[in-house]
Amino acid sequence: MKKDYGKLWTLFRSMFVLSACTFGGGFVIVSLMKKKFVEELQWLEEEEMLDVTAITQSSPGPLPVNASVIIGYRMAGVVGSLTAILGTILPPMIIISIISLFYESFRTNPYVAVALQVMRAGVAAVIFDVVINLAVNVCRTKRILYIAMMLIAFIAAYLLDVSAMLVILSCLGIGLLDLAVSQGKQNGREE
Repeated sequence: MKKDYGKLWTLFRSMFVLSACTFGGGFVIVSLMKKKFVEELQWLEEEEMLDVTAITQSSPGPLPVNASVIIGYRMAGVVGSLTAILGTILPPMIIISIISLFYESFRTNPYVAVALQVMRAGVAAVIFDVVINLAVNVCRTKRILYIAMMLIAFIAAYLLDVSAMLVILSCLGIGLLDLAVSQGKQNGREE
């Protein structure tokens, strides 16, 4: 089986650049991945990217690495997954290794402190963008159950300080129950 090395190189380079330029955690990279893989390269549909986001959020491990596994596999199978993972983990490993060598200088440098402080504003904006996009797509389903689950999950997590894992698992359970009920009704109609 011949591998498409051009696609693998594009995948590696894209993940490397995204990972190297992403500050603020996994949610930030989701927005950048959407722009890269949905809008620019058109490798994924927006709905697929939202599915990737949902799967990676509910899976253990770092969100960018989880997304790399899925996107890489979707583009080029196991080799694509490995390529995407390598592109995703190399920048943080290199950056953290360099910072660890000069940690004391970084810790006391006022310019670095200010730079880190102002980057938080940008990170907050990107995370807000991801949240809005996810909420809009839930509303587009026009399913009262999904919209209600989104609102209840927000209230539980934000106002009642319920564990994110409990919220995600509860939503998963409700979603599976909804699927079972709808399939049961469909099977009842077919008989």
